[in-house]
This record gives sequence, structure tokens and C-alpha cells, in this order.
Amino acid sequence: MKRGSVHVSKGLAQADTRRGQCLSLFEAALGVALPDGRFEPLPEPPQVGGRVIVLGAGKAAASMALAFEAAWRERYPDVSLEGLVITRYGHEAVPKAGLPASQIKQLLAAHPVPDEAGLEATRELMALAQSAKAEDLVVFLLSGGASALLVAPAEGVSLAEKQAVGKALLKAGANIEAMNTVRQALSAVKGGRLAELIHPAHLVTYAISDVPGDVPAVIGSGPTSPALGDTANAEALCQRFGIALGSGLREAMKANPSPQVPDGDFRMIATPQMALEAAAERAREVGLSPMILSDCVEGEAREVAQVMASLAKQVQRHNQPLSAPCVLLSGGETTVTVRGQGRGGRNAEFLLALAIALDGLAGVTALACDTDGIDGIEDNAGAMIDPTTLSRAQALGLDARAYLDNNDAYSFFEALGDLVMTGPTLTNVNDFRAIVIAPH
Repeated sequence: MKRGSVHVSKGLAQADTRRGQCLSLFEAALGVALPDGRFEPLPEPPQVGGRVIVLGAGKAAASMALAFEAAWRERYPDVSLEGLVITRYGHEAVPKAGLPASQIKQLLAAHPVPDEAGLEATRELMALAQSAKAEDLVVFLLSGGASALLVAPAEGVSLAEKQAVGKALLKAGANIEAMNTVRQALSAVKGGRLAELIHPAHLVTYAISDVPGDVPAVIGSGPTSPALGDTANAEALCQRFGIALGSGLREAMKANPSPQVPDGDFRMIATPQMALEAAAERAREVGLSPMILSDCVEGEAREVAQVMASLAKQVQRHNQPLSAPCVLLSGGETTVTVRGQGRGGRNAEFLLALAIALDGLAGVTALACDTDGIDGIEDNAGAMIDPTTLSRAQALGLDARAYLDNNDAYSFFEALGDLVMTGPTLTNVNDFRAIVIAPH
């Protein structure tokens, strides 16, 4: 499928104008989040004898590498570069037709739970980083997913222990800042430790943000930024989410202090707000009044759904805070506390809870998707709902409440044919939600 394109699994978008509008808004959001043409201004090349080393990690790392390389070759055709990036399986990128082969190696690893391939790839990346000299320029390309893909356990911590803690945090519904604070404490590369390896070379970081607030230290667990906290913060978060740390892990964390990393040259090339603004512009083009609610919505997915349903009802009943036809846009990252045995990511869970809360309210159609094309660990980006969702489910014998209780929103929307499938989009600016409200 063409990068950035979207479809609903049984083609219902073509039969419904509002669904088509939702998909169009999502496509606009994806388009502005791609890295092509977003590396201006480029850093100055090093003096004669200095190397240009490109490193990177994340679900958009491969596409960022190709886009940066294209920009660099156009501006500095006589200055060569080298490097490697780590991305998720299936998220590799190939040069456009007519362009030469890339000089930046792409290594593949697992996400969201790191694997041995990620461990080996990170060792290779760290070795190249450590080889940088004062006269070199190091460009680091950072995007969401780097926390799992850039994996180098601290001394005394095994990969299996890191995997277990990460899984437990995911299941407990920890938000991204909490997760990454703990990840930094258990890592030899996160929380500024990669920058420490690169020093004294000149370091420039380009980032695509997938976190609420666009905090550099949170994106990919901040390999080139000062750490979020210390051992005490990490231990307190584990206790808060009911995760028991053995004495070995606690000692390893204490022996892994955060380095003193100064604020460096950190450049943001795509953010959730940029995606929402692009969707708002597209909304105006198709006759919808847009309202961007927030680019940093957090909280339990089903609880956020209750709030969004209340807003949609207020618009439909009282023309507040705006009048239909309109669209409520939001980004950020909700969480899911997993208690059931079903399938589904946070966007599908949000939509199932929203459908239940709306209870067939006329004129309301909604889409919620992860902009990387992967909702949780499934193969869908997200899903869609409309006023007929619950009635169609009932006709198929599907109990929406039971599916929600079992955290099985994927199966629910799969049965309805309402999954949104994009494949890897090669970018990642977190979740995208659009609630289109038509007059009735």
C-alpha cells in the first residue's frame, strides 16, 4: 500500500461521506508528519578530515535517514556520510527511484518488547557513536519506538529483566513518561547516555515527536537529552504500578547514575500539533468547522472516551462549543489497563467505549488511529465508528460491553469491517482522533 494511504477493511468509507471525511483528515495528518523536506536548516559540514556520522532509532528512523541523506547530498554533494539506524521490523525504507543506494545502514528489531536483534543492533550503533572524534559531526535521528529498539541494558541488568519490566508497565497502563523514566534507569544508552558516548563530537538531534508535550527527554527515552529522573523516581514509579523489583535490579539502577548532559542542538521536525493543524486545514476545505481540543490528551482510553462523548453531545444538542457540521480533533496518548484476554490497542478501545457512550447518537462519526500505522501490537492503525455501529453489532450478535470488558476491541471492529489499515506509515506523531458531528 502507498505510504500514508488508509482504508477501512470492508470499504465502508466509500459509502459514507462522513467516514470519507474522517479518513481524509487522517491522511492530511500523516502527510505533514513525513520527514521529507524537513531538515532545513542543515548543520554545517565538519572541517576537512572530519566525518559525518548519521545514527538513529525509532519507527520513523529509516524514512528519516533517507530524507536526511537526500537533503545532505543536494546541499553538500562532495561531503560523504556514513551511519546506521535501527527501526522496527517492516518499517524499513528504500530510496526513491533514480536515487543512489543509501550509505546509511538499516537494522531491524522488535517493538514494543525489545529482542536480541535490537540488542545486537544497539551495540553496533554504540560502537560507531563511541568512535566519533571532536572534529566529527554526528546527526541523531529520533522517533517514537526508540525506547524499545535502542536497547542496551545497564550493567547487571539482563535483556529478559528489561523485557519483563516493560511488559509489566504496559499491562499496568503506565503512561509514556513513567515508562521511559524506568527505562532510562535500566539502560546504558537512554537518558543522555548516548550523547555521553558521542562527546566531544558535535551532535545534532532531529526528532519526530510522539509524546504529549514534545519533551525531548521523553521521546524515545531521551538518548541524547538529560534524564527524566533518578533511581528513586524509577523505583517509586515501579511501586506505584505494582511492579516488584528484585534486589539485583535495584542495585543495578543505583550503580547507573544519570550523566550530566547539557541541552544540545535538538531540532523538532514533526509534532502531534503539526498533524492536528494539517487536519484542521483539510477540515475547512471539506466544509467542517474544526476545533483542536489538545495535542496531549492522556488518561485511560475508556475514560477519555466518556469526556469526548460528552463534548459531542453538547455540540449536537446545544451548538456548543461550536456548531455542526464540525470536527473535534485531538492527539496525545491514552493508556489501557489490561484486565481481559482480548486483542486491541488504545485507539480501538477508545472507539469502542465512545460508541457505547454515544449509544447511536445521530450525526456522529469518529476515527481514532495511531499515526505509525500500528495500534498497540496489532496490524491495524485504528478503527472507525458511526451511528450504526452498535445496531450493526447487535445484528451480528456482538455484545459491545462484553468486548470492552475483555479488552477485545480489535475483534469487535474486525467483525464489523471497521478496522483502519495503513501498514507502516514510516512516521509517528502519536494518536490521532477525529470526531465529525453533522446536523441532524
